[in-house]
Amino acid sequence: MTVAVLTGIAFVLVLGVMVGAARPRRSRGAADFHVAARMVPPWWNGAAITSEFTSAASCLGIAGLIATRGGPMVWYPAGAAAGFVVFLALVVAPLRRSGTYTLPDFAEWRLRSAVLRRFTTCFVLLVGLTLMVAQFHAAGVVVRLLTGLPPWLGWTAVAGAALIVAFAGGLGSVTSVQASQFWLKLAVFLGVGAVCWWMSGTRPVIWFEGAYRAGAPELAGAGDTSLPGVLTVLLTCALGTMGLPQVIVRVYTNRDGNGARRSIVATQVMLAVFCVVPPLYGVLGRAHASGAATDEIVLLLPARMLPGTVGEVLTGLLAAGAFAALLATAGGVLVAVGGAVSSCLRRGGVASFRVAVVLVLLIALPVTAVTGPCASVPLVLLAFSLSAATFCPLLVLGIWWRRLTDAGVAAGFAVGGGVTTALVIADQAGVKMGALTSHPAALAVPVAFAAMVMTSLVTPGRVPRGVGRMMAKMHLPEPLASPPTYRSSAPEDRSS
Repeated sequence: MTVAVLTGIAFVLVLGVMVGAARPRRSRGAADFHVAARMVPPWWNGAAITSEFTSAASCLGIAGLIATRGGPMVWYPAGAAAGFVVFLALVVAPLRRSGTYTLPDFAEWRLRSAVLRRFTTCFVLLVGLTLMVAQFHAAGVVVRLLTGLPPWLGWTAVAGAALIVAFAGGLGSVTSVQASQFWLKLAVFLGVGAVCWWMSGTRPVIWFEGAYRAGAPELAGAGDTSLPGVLTVLLTCALGTMGLPQVIVRVYTNRDGNGARRSIVATQVMLAVFCVVPPLYGVLGRAHASGAATDEIVLLLPARMLPGTVGEVLTGLLAAGAFAALLATAGGVLVAVGGAVSSCLRRGGVASFRVAVVLVLLIALPVTAVTGPCASVPLVLLAFSLSAATFCPLLVLGIWWRRLTDAGVAAGFAVGGGVTTALVIADQAGVKMGALTSHPAALAVPVAFAAMVMTSLVTPGRVPRGVGRMMAKMHLPEPLASPPTYRSSAPEDRSS
């Protein structure tokens, strides 16, 4: 089995590096490097976005939760789809017209505050690191479980491949890798799942009615089978999606606003197709791999159902599909967070972007080492919770409410991020306060909105000058608006 697994992992990583490095050079400057020269077709962009979302949590974690907790977990993938509906309705078109392709850029442009830009960058780094650590831990699980090798080999393999792809061509290279690997992992997971289902023959397959095991919710409410718990997770995912750094930058990778909207629609269609995967493996895992850890159930299925060479080959394919998912998500987050951090080091420039990418990895890998093994779904939900409690209010109010101030945003970030962090720490320390600690976003999101609104109302003198022109720019139809200036780039790199 070890040979098949290592072969599958090596194939995916080498293929990803080759696809990223072979991308045609269309970039004319730092701006094009950051946004893939704004030449990505909508369906290709949709595949890349879907590939970012079908990460370790989707391919391994949710199926494990379905196998151990039951039918209510089937609703988890719907959270991302709902998030893209909200993102499409409230954010896509106005954000693109603003000409700001990172959250710190938007905060500085909309509120006219360089200090707020740096504050926002800190939260972007926090959310991005949480997502990346989830992918690295999942890579460690795959390597340790299937080969017996140390988990750090999985972390460094994914990190090294993601770094090479990011250096090769920025978001353009990452997009090529993500889009191609989406189809690869879709074929792998559906194909292996179909073979396992067919080989189960007439043996009974236990359906996921109700909850198999109530169990205490994990970090950020993961695995809560109650109706309020599932609804809270769905709401957290729906609101948190719009603020994820790797999602925001996708608004600019198309030629125009219509292409951006079509990309989001394509994403929803592809997500719907991939949503078949978690229930398929969850049902099989309940019948044939119960008792294993949530992130391990999918990986153990082929060997338990088909001992011998066939099982080993199928396990190698699943390992390849898992690493395709991990590389796609880690690469997308790395480029998005690196782009946000680089603009604080020095405005624009490919060199500063590459320095920022290395710095992000130098933080992420030690954090992975000291945190110990963690399940993927709880970490991803924690990132969604932080995004929902900070970036969601910034975008919604910044786009649709002209009286927002920099003091209001800073207060909302401090309250929303602080409440989320405090409740998570209390939960991990054993201080249980019911839904407050198990579902931090349920409290953090409304208080963050309230803090932003109330602080903005008591600081009317801090409403930025020219807010009327900014609001008009975001809400005028794109054909009537002037060509956008992409403010995240250096002056010599700006283009329309």
